[in-house]
Amino acid sequence: MTKKLKRMIKRIAIGAAVAMAAFILYEIVGEKTGISYIKWTGLGLYVAAYIILAADVLKAAFTNIIHGKVFDEHFLMTVATFGAFFLGEYTEAVAVILFYQVGEAFQSYAVNRSRKSIKALMDIRPDYARIVRDGAEYEVDPSEVSVGDMIIIKPGERVPLDGIVRSGASSIDTAAITGESLPRDVFENDPVVSGCVNLSGVINVEVTSDFARSTVSKVLELVEEASAKKGKAEQFITVFARVYTPIVVGAALLLILAGSFITKDISTWVYRGMTFLLISCPCALVISIPLSFFGGIGGAGKKGILIKGGNYMDVLNKVSTLVLDKTGTITKGNFALGEIEPSDSLIARFGDSAESELIRMAAISESYSTHPIAVSILNRYGKEIDRSTVSDVKEIAGKGVAASFEGHTYYVGNAKLMKDVLDENEFNETAKCSSVIKDGTLVYVAEDGLFAGHLHIVDEIKDDAVAALKECRKVGIDTIVMLTGDNEKTAEAVSRDVGIDRFYANQSPIDKVDSIEKILNEASGKVAFVGDGINDAPVLTRAVVGIAMGAMGSDAAIEAADVVIMTDELSKIVEAKRIAKKTLRIVKENIWFALGIKVLVLILAALGFATMWAAIFADVGVAVIAILISMRALK
Repeated sequence: MTKKLKRMIKRIAIGAAVAMAAFILYEIVGEKTGISYIKWTGLGLYVAAYIILAADVLKAAFTNIIHGKVFDEHFLMTVATFGAFFLGEYTEAVAVILFYQVGEAFQSYAVNRSRKSIKALMDIRPDYARIVRDGAEYEVDPSEVSVGDMIIIKPGERVPLDGIVRSGASSIDTAAITGESLPRDVFENDPVVSGCVNLSGVINVEVTSDFARSTVSKVLELVEEASAKKGKAEQFITVFARVYTPIVVGAALLLILAGSFITKDISTWVYRGMTFLLISCPCALVISIPLSFFGGIGGAGKKGILIKGGNYMDVLNKVSTLVLDKTGTITKGNFALGEIEPSDSLIARFGDSAESELIRMAAISESYSTHPIAVSILNRYGKEIDRSTVSDVKEIAGKGVAASFEGHTYYVGNAKLMKDVLDENEFNETAKCSSVIKDGTLVYVAEDGLFAGHLHIVDEIKDDAVAALKECRKVGIDTIVMLTGDNEKTAEAVSRDVGIDRFYANQSPIDKVDSIEKILNEASGKVAFVGDGINDAPVLTRAVVGIAMGAMGSDAAIEAADVVIMTDELSKIVEAKRIAKKTLRIVKENIWFALGIKVLVLILAALGFATMWAAIFADVGVAVIAILISMRALK
């Protein structure tokens, strides 16, 4: 419980005690004895209780009036309670403000609870980094550490920056980042991400990204973005309250004037008008709707799903078509070399060493690349490469790489690249590659305009992919599409194995944007795209909802996405959609419940069947119930 809430509860308790004393003196002792000074004392205590309880409401009302914001809940409470005092209904006036403050306390408690999961994320910011310089250890601000520096992380300390373990082994608690409850064991050459907690051994880590680009910074930015973006329901309530309040004030005034003119009974109709005003206060909606979204975002955060705002929950709930990238999204992205086929001309030149020579050509050409396929080729080659001998390295988007070394120019990539760099006869040689490839990717190699052979790259499907896509259909996703830069055979095999409806193969980044445009038109815009690579950023931005997979995904993909899944589990997409659906259902329940009760009691008040006690329930009681309903979003 916060200090502010404790002070609030203390003030409510004091105000309630003074109000009880006032009621006893004025309504019980004063009425029975008829002694005037006892009644005056009781009245004075009523005023004191009102000031104790309503001071902040009065201050807010008058401050808002000065700034031109007249019609809000504070204005309605002030007018209604002043009216009750004017009519001599002192008990009801104080009771109204007392129960209003009780409702506010409930609201503060609920907001504090809903913020806990987001606060847990905000607490992942590291206080310091333990750096080694000139053989000595220093504690410095993480922002002062550079890429390539060595830092020491001891048991119990938070990982301050992303890096690679260079010595030592430990267990890492990744719950704050990924939502996973089980610790992850790390050893030499394993990556670690900032924000996690080192549980056991001492590890020495080489920093791979500065603090501004670290995982913890990206997570904190996403959390801050989430609280700044409103859903449609939140925006509706903001506009609704702005328009609704002046209308009900006018309606209450009209009720007083019309009733007084017809019946000549001013006090009765002033009482009804004040009751009408009190009932019409839109507290329940104004409080509970944002709280529902806040709770939903916080609940998703606990699961390792960062939704950047309530507006994305609105559209995520309506998604009926899911479009997925293949590599790193459906498949693990852990590539390995399978079949190796040198061309006839390469075999003629190198004989039994042709396979080794083909791998060497590809590895040196890819030596500057960090793409998973390039890493798999370099791992298979397994030898030190002198990069100073490599020149004119050029990455060709959606096709491959070109590089020059040892007096030759090499091209490594897909069939599109081969078509660009080989003449017709040499390109036809690529057709002699294995035609029995069931899955995987073919990487072609060319040397000085001559076809040199191909490498078969295999990528495993993620463990949860099949089950996750089946679950997607249960939550309202009717169509699942895959976009991939791989060839038709690989795309067809993966689609068949995981249960994808259709696929688009041989897609460059530009092709993917064109394909998503086509899918958006077919699906009437209810499309989510899931990807993790830098080439996915344009598609993530274009889709109605962009979902980035994995905290270790590219900065561009995470920045472009609307939803970030901190693990690589496809099943989290289903969980995100279910959270969005539940949150929106809670929002709708609150709207219908609050409006239904208020309209009913407003009619009863206009007809004289509802007193201020009923108004208290319609205002504060409904607000408290709506808050309790909203808190379900946390779970």
